[in-house]
Amino acid sequence: MVRLKKKPSAEEVRGIAASRIRTLMMLAEKVFLEDRNLAQRYADLAKAIGAKSKVRLPRALRRRICRYCGAYLWPGVNCRVRLRVNREPHIALTCLSCKRQMRIYYKRSRKRQTE
Repeated sequence: MVRLKKKPSAEEVRGIAASRIRTLMMLAEKVFLEDRNLAQRYADLAKAIGAKSKVRLPRALRRRICRYCGAYLWPGVNCRVRLRVNREPHIALTCLSCKRQMRIYYKRSRKRQTE
């Protein structure tokens, strides 16, 4: 009699996918300066794993990928980072591949008034 393996639960699949996403993004960061194409491939694989297993990329890793063209972003090399205060204070990331801007809003810390 042959025993079949149990199908992994959804939680196990998501855990494995999350660890692989983190590993791929870490590898992309390490290899980016030597080989940009390989780093881009790692970022594409991380996005594909997240989509297939229905796992969202963590916020810190999501901000390393262009929302419009999917390029792996490295500040100062293929993206420009500026602090802006018009309307709402935000960080303006400009992808130099597709020339699109992404905004990351932040709150300024209020000065405490002492009497």
